[in-house]
Amino acid sequence: MKITYFPKRYVIVILTFICTCVCYIERVGFSIAYTAAADAAGVNQSSKGVILSTFYYGYACSQVPGGWAAQKIGGRRVLLLSFVLWSMTCAFVPLDPNRVVVLVLARLLVGVAQGFIFPSIHTVLAQWVPPHERSRSVSLTTSGMYFGAAVGTLVLPSLVKLRGPQSVFLAEATLGAMWSLLWYKYASDPPRSDHPKATAAGFGESLLPIDGNQKAKVENGARSIRTPKIPWKRIIFSLPIWAIVANNFTFHYGLYVLMNWLPTYFELGLQHSLQEMGSSKMIPYLNMFLFSNIGGVIADHLITRRILSVTKTRKLLNTVGFVVASFALIALPLFRTPDGVVFCSSVALGFLALGRAGFAVNHMDVAPRYAGIVMGVSNTAGTLAGIVGVDLTGRLLESAKAAELDLTSPDSWRAVFVIPGSLCILSSFVFLILSTGERIFD
Repeated sequence: MKITYFPKRYVIVILTFICTCVCYIERVGFSIAYTAAADAAGVNQSSKGVILSTFYYGYACSQVPGGWAAQKIGGRRVLLLSFVLWSMTCAFVPLDPNRVVVLVLARLLVGVAQGFIFPSIHTVLAQWVPPHERSRSVSLTTSGMYFGAAVGTLVLPSLVKLRGPQSVFLAEATLGAMWSLLWYKYASDPPRSDHPKATAAGFGESLLPIDGNQKAKVENGARSIRTPKIPWKRIIFSLPIWAIVANNFTFHYGLYVLMNWLPTYFELGLQHSLQEMGSSKMIPYLNMFLFSNIGGVIADHLITRRILSVTKTRKLLNTVGFVVASFALIALPLFRTPDGVVFCSSVALGFLALGRAGFAVNHMDVAPRYAGIVMGVSNTAGTLAGIVGVDLTGRLLESAKAAELDLTSPDSWRAVFVIPGSLCILSSFVFLILSTGERIFD
């Protein structure tokens, strides 16, 4: 009997999907657990915004170093170390809103650790996944973020109610430890490929860092391996890279504002408890999961069947996703029922996820060898969006209260959602004008 072979690269993609899923359970979990603890302690909205945004300061600082480390010592190793670090932090830090310094330091540390994850993932995928599978592989991997957010949004409010906010930290640490064991056991670097098409396409062992044994062989003249010098200047001044950066900023501004402040919008804006909403509160993130994978399948179909070029495919999906999301975001405060807000936020987040088949895969189109580096640069911008967006939202709401506006009024929330909606329109034009699907870095 013939045994069906399950390619190792599929195992890697599935593990990276679970990785992003667990990471976003952690992020959503902290927002839910801290919001419950802070509201019980009477913490104001501005102070909540500061604590919720602290994670992103650490996250921003480690994006480019994460890409550099993955390039130099391997994404597989960096990914494991970063997961172990943030899991241990969650396991040992108490969730007490009155211990502000401890919380700030803990969230900074978790942010630094998780900042290494996505550059490492992109480095690993660039090594394992051939070009014709990249759109759906990256889409599946990143859709884990939304699946994790959906699961966290559904399960964790009940866990807070039954066991208290601290139980969320322990659950997250347990999930992190379990994934680390799976990655240690099943992940590996790709085997050497001597096929000329693999090297020309930019994947396989040719993208791995050179270890000590390889260097010794090079010195002895056994075989020639050139250690690539990272072209920092070309990366920084590349207009297609800036197109990716601009869209990454916009995507994460919208995502982080909704992820961190949508629970508050339900609680204060609509006077409706998340715990009473049942499974409907996870629909926006499930929609992201579905649309992310749909976008990846469509992109690979258009490219492999040669219906559109890589450049036109990326621009089409990015533009459709961001333009539809912009209208949904701007319209969101007009909906005054939980079902209406769930529908509108589902459309916004779903089409933002569809747009990732444009800008988010583009790292590996233009620079497969330096995918982790480029991802680190663009994700730094996305992280700055989290810092600005989450903190600014808290300040906007405090300003509304200072102006004697009721937080149940749509006027108090209009600016919160108009800002990311406007950014979607602007960044989609930037991507249309500046982006390319061609390889520009050797």
